[in-house]
This record gives sequence, structure tokens and C-alpha cells, in this order.
Amino acid sequence: MKLDPNERSDNVEDYRGRTGGGGGGGGGGFRFGIGTLVILAIGYFLGFDPRLIMGLLQGVQSMTPDVSTPMETAPAGSGAPRSDDPQAVFVSNVLRDTEKTWSEIFRAGGAQYQNPKLVLFSDQVSSGCGAASASSGPFYCPADQKLYIDLNFYRQLDTEFGASGDFAQAYVLAHEVGHHVQTLLGTSARVRQAQERVSEAEGSKYQVAMELQADCYAGIWAYHSNQERSTLEPGDIEEGLRAASSVGDDTIQKRTQGYVVPESFTHGSAQQRVSWFKRGFETGSLKACDTFGSER
Repeated sequence: MKLDPNERSDNVEDYRGRTGGGGGGGGGGFRFGIGTLVILAIGYFLGFDPRLIMGLLQGVQSMTPDVSTPMETAPAGSGAPRSDDPQAVFVSNVLRDTEKTWSEIFRAGGAQYQNPKLVLFSDQVSSGCGAASASSGPFYCPADQKLYIDLNFYRQLDTEFGASGDFAQAYVLAHEVGHHVQTLLGTSARVRQAQERVSEAEGSKYQVAMELQADCYAGIWAYHSNQERSTLEPGDIEEGLRAASSVGDDTIQKRTQGYVVPESFTHGSAQQRVSWFKRGFETGSLKACDTFGSER
């Protein structure tokens, strides 16, 4: 990707090296994130508590912090990442680019985009959706409208998911920003209300639609970013598609348990994730991302 290294977001909070740093406790809302796929596939994801993830993704229960193990919360206003930290600077560059893109899209629609915060943490974090460990992977919390990532996840993305490259990393962040867009548009709240009225199986279908729409929104960002700032280089989209495929429910289930259980899907198959990212990238249109009203 060709991003201006001097174009950095002012909305990055760096809590790395602090114990349990992050966006504060309390927690309504459910959490969205690529890193939670395996837990739904096999009931366990890299050591993260299955009860929390199940409650978050399927709307079975509300997530609250574990008050029995209090965590030290970093003070508000923790500084931006250092300029000699290339990976942190990169995600700050990407976040700034998403801010530009979505601000223009919202402005064209007569609305104002509200930038999310990006929290960098290590080991564990306290968010508005509760406590999480680094092994949970990147996630978005609608309760505090913040994105959370331990940058070590990108090493996992390369070594465990087989998705390398800077655009693969940018796709992960753009997907989580897509969940923020859903929050601003009211989609997240409507889906949660709908999940409370239907069976667990139907609720999972809503969750899949949410994740696929976030993939589509990531594609929209890539389209507009390239159209307006020529940010893409040869091979970038292929990196994004490879990343989308590598985190498909079926891909992960095959790798972790040797067989696929479609009824347990919560993020969509590899083909679905690739297809919806491509749709967003090819059209650049919010209307094209109606994952709820179309055959997925």
C-alpha cells in the first residue's frame, strides 16, 4: 500500500506495556472481531473464555467484566505510538485513511462520521465490552466505539492463517472499522434486537450477515481509498482476498478439527467473505452491501 507516512490518525491510544490497559470497564454490547472465529467453530479459540465469546457473538448472554479479577486500567489519554514503531505507525496510517474515506461517504449522504478510537494493547485489555486477552484477536466494541488490537496478531495472521502482506493487515483493521460504521448507522442495535426475538440458529445467521457486511464495507474503503488517493499497489487486493479466505469459518474448521459444521458458522465461509469483500471493492456502494436482504 502507498500510504503517506505523515498522515496519521489522532485517534490511536497506545496502552502497550501497561497492565490491563484500555478503554474502561462496564459493559453492554457485544463484540465483533476476526479473532473470535475458532471459538465458535470448535468451542475454544487460542485460550480465550468460550462463555464470553458465545455470549457476545450469538446474543445468548450479555458480556460483563470479570469482577473477581480486577485489572489495572491505564489512565485516559495515553499517547500516540512512537514514530520509530513502524507497525504502530502503519495502523495509524490505515486508520487515518479510513477516517478520510468514511467521512466523505457520510458527508455525501448528509451525515457526519464519528471517528472511532484505536486501542493498541498487549497481553490483556479492559474495554467497554469487558475484559479480553491478547489471544482474542482484534475486535470492535460498540459500547465504547473503540477498536482493539494487539499488534502481535499480525504475526499470527502470517504464520497461522497464511495471510501475509501490508494490505492483509489493513483489511483486518478495515473490517473492524466496518463494524463501527454499522454502529453509527444503527445496524448493530437493530441486529441485536432481532437476535433477542429469534432462535439461536437464526441469531447466528444475523451474526454471519453482520460479519459479511463488515467485509463488504472493508471493500468499500479500499475502493474509495484507491480512487481518491491511489493507495493500492499490484498484489494488494489479492492479499486482502487471501486474508478474507483464511478467516472463513470453513477454512478454520478444516484446519482445526478436520471437518466443517455449517450450522456453527458465525462469520461466513471463505467463499462468502471473499465474495462480499469483492462486491464492496467493485462497487464502492453501501447499497451493494445488503447482506441481510440477499442470498449470501
